[in-house]
Amino acid sequence: MGESLNDNSKRNVRAIAFYLPQYYPIPENDSWWGKGFTEWSNVTKAKPLFKNHYQPHLPSDLGFYDLRVPETRIAQAEMAKNYGIEGFCYWHYWFGNGKKLLNRPFDEVLESKTPDFPFCLGWANESWSGIWHGSPDKILIEQTYPGTEDYTNHFNHLLKAFKDKRYIRVDGKPLFFIYSPEKIPDINEFTSLFRKLALKNDLEGLYIIANTGNPDWDPTKNGCDAICLNELGNIYKYLPKKENYIYRKFRNQLLKPKIGQLYKKIFSLPVKIYNYKDAIKFLVNHKNFNYKYYPIVIPNWDNSPRSGFNSLILTGSTPQLFKEHVKDALDIVKNYPTDQKIIFLKSWNEWAEGNHLEPDMKFGLEYLEALKELL
Repeated sequence: MGESLNDNSKRNVRAIAFYLPQYYPIPENDSWWGKGFTEWSNVTKAKPLFKNHYQPHLPSDLGFYDLRVPETRIAQAEMAKNYGIEGFCYWHYWFGNGKKLLNRPFDEVLESKTPDFPFCLGWANESWSGIWHGSPDKILIEQTYPGTEDYTNHFNHLLKAFKDKRYIRVDGKPLFFIYSPEKIPDINEFTSLFRKLALKNDLEGLYIIANTGNPDWDPTKNGCDAICLNELGNIYKYLPKKENYIYRKFRNQLLKPKIGQLYKKIFSLPVKIYNYKDAIKFLVNHKNFNYKYYPIVIPNWDNSPRSGFNSLILTGSTPQLFKEHVKDALDIVKNYPTDQKIIFLKSWNEWAEGNHLEPDMKFGLEYLEALKELL
């Protein structure tokens, strides 16, 4: 491929983008949602729920890709590198007792050593349910925490990745991200074992970052090195829900029975609509923490392709507003030690959450261009 994609020696800020692997069919999804289901299935069926609601989000440059195709993974890495992103944080699914899902794309990246682009792993330790597909009480696969033997097997499964020269490190230690640390009942035992196994296997340790929506959750008391504070779920605390947003847009039509019924349907469900411009003021927390905190930035959020009216929607996102959001995050880490100047990008390709840096038909590469100007 010529120049390695793995050289970040000249970068001041380490921008790491979360990477969703659900873009190829697996037997489990075939069984639950119908043969051939992938994330694109939700994306392409999305409809606008109100006037000026931007849906569907459709890909441009990279198309409706299949992550089993090596050329797709190479194209993604080349694009990310060209716009200043250091690497991908691949979501990794280990449900306990050796059960894995959606591991093929990363396994092939690891085995083929291509693309030569930095990566780390984020453990998405959540049960899968039908909540985003109209079946909230249906547990598809449960996340379990069987204990020491399973934790050891989990570590051993990750060891080859941790030792890969492409693996993202902080202070010489492989970065391991945990999505739901509060759900691990014995998190101190889990992290302590992982650290011991890392040293035993000639690594310098592990640098464990915990994702949380709770600014009072202290990582140092829970076996972790730092938090990545995801405030999206707390927006309702800071901003009033735009309960009259649709009413204002359609008040002259509400006398029509069908429109009135639609309004009633919408507000009988917990749809939440906020302005992106307002939301980003709160998504980067400027509190002085007693521990290391890494900010997370989002180009947009709209999970209505998955959940319809049972969704959280940010409206009015633009590349320029995203740029201001990134600036806010950079201000947090500007005085961190060089290796720890990290911001997380949520996400590279969460298309069914309207949450992607990959180019779409409306904005093209503009979000990536805004990012590149700052990195």
